[in-house]
Amino acid sequence: MSTPTLAALVHTMRWEADGILSVELRPATPAVEFPPFEAGSHIDLHLGNALSRSYSLCNPSSDRQRYVVGVALDRKSRGGSRFVHQQLRVGQTLQIAPPRNNFKLHEDAPRSVLVSGGIGITPIWCMVQRLVALGRPVDLIYCARNRKEAAFREAIEALAGDRVRVHWHFDDEAGAPPQLAKLLAGKGAESHFYCCGPGPMLDAFEATCEQLGYPNAHIERFAAVHVEPTGKEQGFTVVLEKSGKEVEVPPGKSILDSLIDAGLNPDHSCKEGVCGACETAVLVGELEHHDGVLTKFERESGKTMMICVSRCKSARLVLDM
Repeated sequence: MSTPTLAALVHTMRWEADGILSVELRPATPAVEFPPFEAGSHIDLHLGNALSRSYSLCNPSSDRQRYVVGVALDRKSRGGSRFVHQQLRVGQTLQIAPPRNNFKLHEDAPRSVLVSGGIGITPIWCMVQRLVALGRPVDLIYCARNRKEAAFREAIEALAGDRVRVHWHFDDEAGAPPQLAKLLAGKGAESHFYCCGPGPMLDAFEATCEQLGYPNAHIERFAAVHVEPTGKEQGFTVVLEKSGKEVEVPPGKSILDSLIDAGLNPDHSCKEGVCGACETAVLVGELEHHDGVLTKFERESGKTMMICVSRCKSARLVLDM
């Protein structure tokens, strides 16, 4: 972990829906100052034993010295959400990374269409509050398995009106998953579209926006894209342009770990391809992306990569480091 951290006090924990808690963090001491943040930002919680997880901020971005995250108890938890629900308590102190934004809100868009699935409401709710504060029109499509698992429902209903149009979709009541093509049709190509939720929903959202001719589509993933191993993974050489150093990356080992073992200290945090801390500019190389941060366009451009999970298909990779 090379990103500077902040000492945060667990000030409040609140039940928001079945299986979902919100955690309010405040500076642990008067000497700690929380940086401001934008809608769509996330922070990394360092939960001990090298366990780090990224969670989106869901409180208004106008708040100062206060961060609130929403955490769903994942049925397949690898330790993060289970720790928050079962061990984290009010009064404890955590180390957190400053806010980082891979899901920026375009505040000047003529209309914003926000789609959330389950706990994906956390960054979306922050965006809704920001757009309301700006007086901007917004369409919110909130999807969940049932009403009991829909966090912030009462607060969202209180904002619904002419400028904030809310469509609720609950799988148990509808008897089927949401039909995104129908829900997004006629929203206007000049609008900006945002989606956060489970992987299959994000894939369907991107495909639907492309089908409808919507160029301004933005997504936030909670997990890196799973790629089946081919069994043909090759080693390659990483050249660091600024320092002139060369580091060998063998099969089965990440670029990040190879650089660390070579005595370097690149910026990083989650090591899972979701936080964006290790994003590095690429000068030369044929990339193989495995992260959950970059858009399709950014991947195709080949100008940047997450060195904690992504690899190089060519024998030589030149990084702007």
